[in-house]
Amino acid sequence: MEAIVLYPTPAMGHLISMVELGKLILTHHPSLTIHILIAPAPYNAGSTAPYIASVSSTTPSITFHNLPSVTLPPTTSPHHETLIFELIHLNNPNVHQSLLSISKTHNVKALIMDFFCTHALSVASNLNLPGYFYFTSGAAFLNYFLYYPIIHKNTTKSFKDLNTLLFFPGVAPIPSSDMPKPFLDRNDKAYEFFLDCTINMAKPAGIIVNTFESLEPKAIQAVSEGLCVPDGPTPPIYRIGPLIAKNKERSGTQNEGEAVPECLSWLDSQPSQSVVFLCFGSLGLFSIEQLKEIALGLEKSGQRFLWVVRNPPSENHGLAVSAETDPGLDSLLPEGFLDRTKERGLVVKSWAPQVAVLNHDSVGGFVTHCGWNSVLEAVCAGVPMVAWPLYAEQRFNRVVLVEDMKIALSMNESEDRFVSATEVEKRVRELMDSESGNWIRERTLAMKDGAKAALSEGGSSRVALTKLVESWK
Repeated sequence: MEAIVLYPTPAMGHLISMVELGKLILTHHPSLTIHILIAPAPYNAGSTAPYIASVSSTTPSITFHNLPSVTLPPTTSPHHETLIFELIHLNNPNVHQSLLSISKTHNVKALIMDFFCTHALSVASNLNLPGYFYFTSGAAFLNYFLYYPIIHKNTTKSFKDLNTLLFFPGVAPIPSSDMPKPFLDRNDKAYEFFLDCTINMAKPAGIIVNTFESLEPKAIQAVSEGLCVPDGPTPPIYRIGPLIAKNKERSGTQNEGEAVPECLSWLDSQPSQSVVFLCFGSLGLFSIEQLKEIALGLEKSGQRFLWVVRNPPSENHGLAVSAETDPGLDSLLPEGFLDRTKERGLVVKSWAPQVAVLNHDSVGGFVTHCGWNSVLEAVCAGVPMVAWPLYAEQRFNRVVLVEDMKIALSMNESEDRFVSATEVEKRVRELMDSESGNWIRERTLAMKDGAKAALSEGGSSRVALTKLVESWK
């Protein structure tokens, strides 16, 4: 039996996206089987076990293989990405062993790795397997990755010490301070790992990207013309998106299932396109001070809202550590806020079924952290955004959403990245009730149609998927 092996990083957003890729391959090529290698998570970002169990029960052609634990060396880097890279480096023998074991009963046609796993390309080569990278972000950020070694060569300073614009092929100029945090300091271990990752980016048998042609035409043209890898060949690039999870399984990622009917039935009672939805991803945590500013901004805006509030980080919080205690909403939000806004607002704790909410007729806007999965979910629902990035490549995504795609407004922060109540009020109003908000809504609805066309018979993403599968023969 022919098999494709997928190797995601353990983070929930990367795992879900990789599983969706497996399902997409099976939908059009059901004779294949999909094997997914699950590495032990190097930090606590929420359990993936319920999600994996849910997929296993609904899709028997997908098999999960748990890789053994590895002991990570101590690190002084403040970035959780360092832990992922350490894990990937130490995991190669386990990946090799798993591939050998799957090969005993299956004819393995390819190994598809998350782009964090570029170090495992050598395992594929040793076993004479074609190795592909799956890029879970968009085409613009892929251009950044492919071109990054050139940027590195052209400067000797750390980005944190440069106050300049950076130019990447096919992308609006990006302020150096908007680079992902691990790229800001050249002397950090995380920087070294990422540089290595970007150098390897041009070496696989192909790169699969979760985007579609009409969403990012300029970025796609630049890479197609070879501008992103000026000193060598660009690997074949397969744009097969938008790939987003359906809600039923995503709800397996949380236990707070009870809250689901409440927020959806509340939306049922609201006017069409009247509600702004605020949700910031599984790692999007705010301080109590920031939560209070958001609350005051929403109250002053006069707009209807549905807001997902997560517990603030503990004092010694590193990004990827869960909050410790479980304070109630009353202690997190300004006194009397819930009472004063109960006619037009609903606050839910921790989690909401994002895909279902975005596709609800009452929702007319989305304040988002600009994680790529969330961006695609909003595009597929035709919901315009306010971009409020928090971590990873989200500040980069904001520039792309606001300047290139023009489907979002920018939430502006102070020097220390704090957002005032006045700014929250202003942006929410602008999105929901202004000419510029309406114009962005029209653009987003056009992108929604583009997404549908890309995935339909003969559409660009379907054609790319067929080419990808043919490359395994």
